[in-house]
This record gives sequence, C-alpha cells and structure tokens, in this order.
Amino acid sequence: QVQLVESGGGLVQAGGSLRLSCAASGNIFSINTLGWYRQAPGKQRDLVATITSSGSTNYANSVKGRFTISRDNAKNTGYLQMNSLAPEDTAVYYCNLVIRDSRGFRSAYWGQGTQVTVSS
Repeated sequence: QVQLVESGGGLVQAGGSLRLSCAASGNIFSINTLGWYRQAPGKQRDLVATITSSGSTNYANSVKGRFTISRDNAKNTGYLQMNSLAPEDTAVYYCNLVIRDSRGFRSAYWGQGTQVTVSS
C-alpha cells in the first residue's frame, strides 16, 4: 500500500511563486518517474513536468523557464517550484508517481490534488 500526500497549493497573485510537494509513504522500494499534472475547470488533465529516476526532466512548453521539478529520493518526495505564476496556471495540480514495491512490481499512483489559484 502506498500513500501520496500533496501540499503547498494556495492563492497567490500573478507574478508570485508557490512550491508544491508530494510525499510518498508505504511499500516503496524505489520511485521511477515522478510527474506533475494539472486540470483546470472544464478541461482535461495535462502534463506539467516529469522527472526520471536519473534526474532527466521534461516540461510542458507553457511552463518552461518558470517551473522546476525536482525530487529527493531519500525522502520519497517530489517538488514543483512554480515562479512567475499567471492566472492561466490556475488549476488543481496532481502528482503521479510510478513506484516499484518490495516485490518488484511497478504501479502508478495519483496524489489527491492541490488547488493553485492565481489572481490577476
């Protein structure tokens, strides 16, 4: 059993910053890919950024240069540093982790989501 807990969302003015965290606990041997997604009202859930176990990152064009994804493997935690936030970044942000458990099985897990609201 694996649990993900997200934190760090909130209300911020345009141009501000937020840092999201996603902490995983439970039967975890290793975390493979870690990703952040977001879903605005009435829209589909879109990829924001991913980071592999080796540290390779990938970003949506809309956040390149403003957002930074990182991870702390010792803490089983992922982060999304969001700078220069704009109203169009308003959404519920979800983390997604591909986790290998002690038996060697890999499964994907979603966080509960955290609301980010950017006011103009």
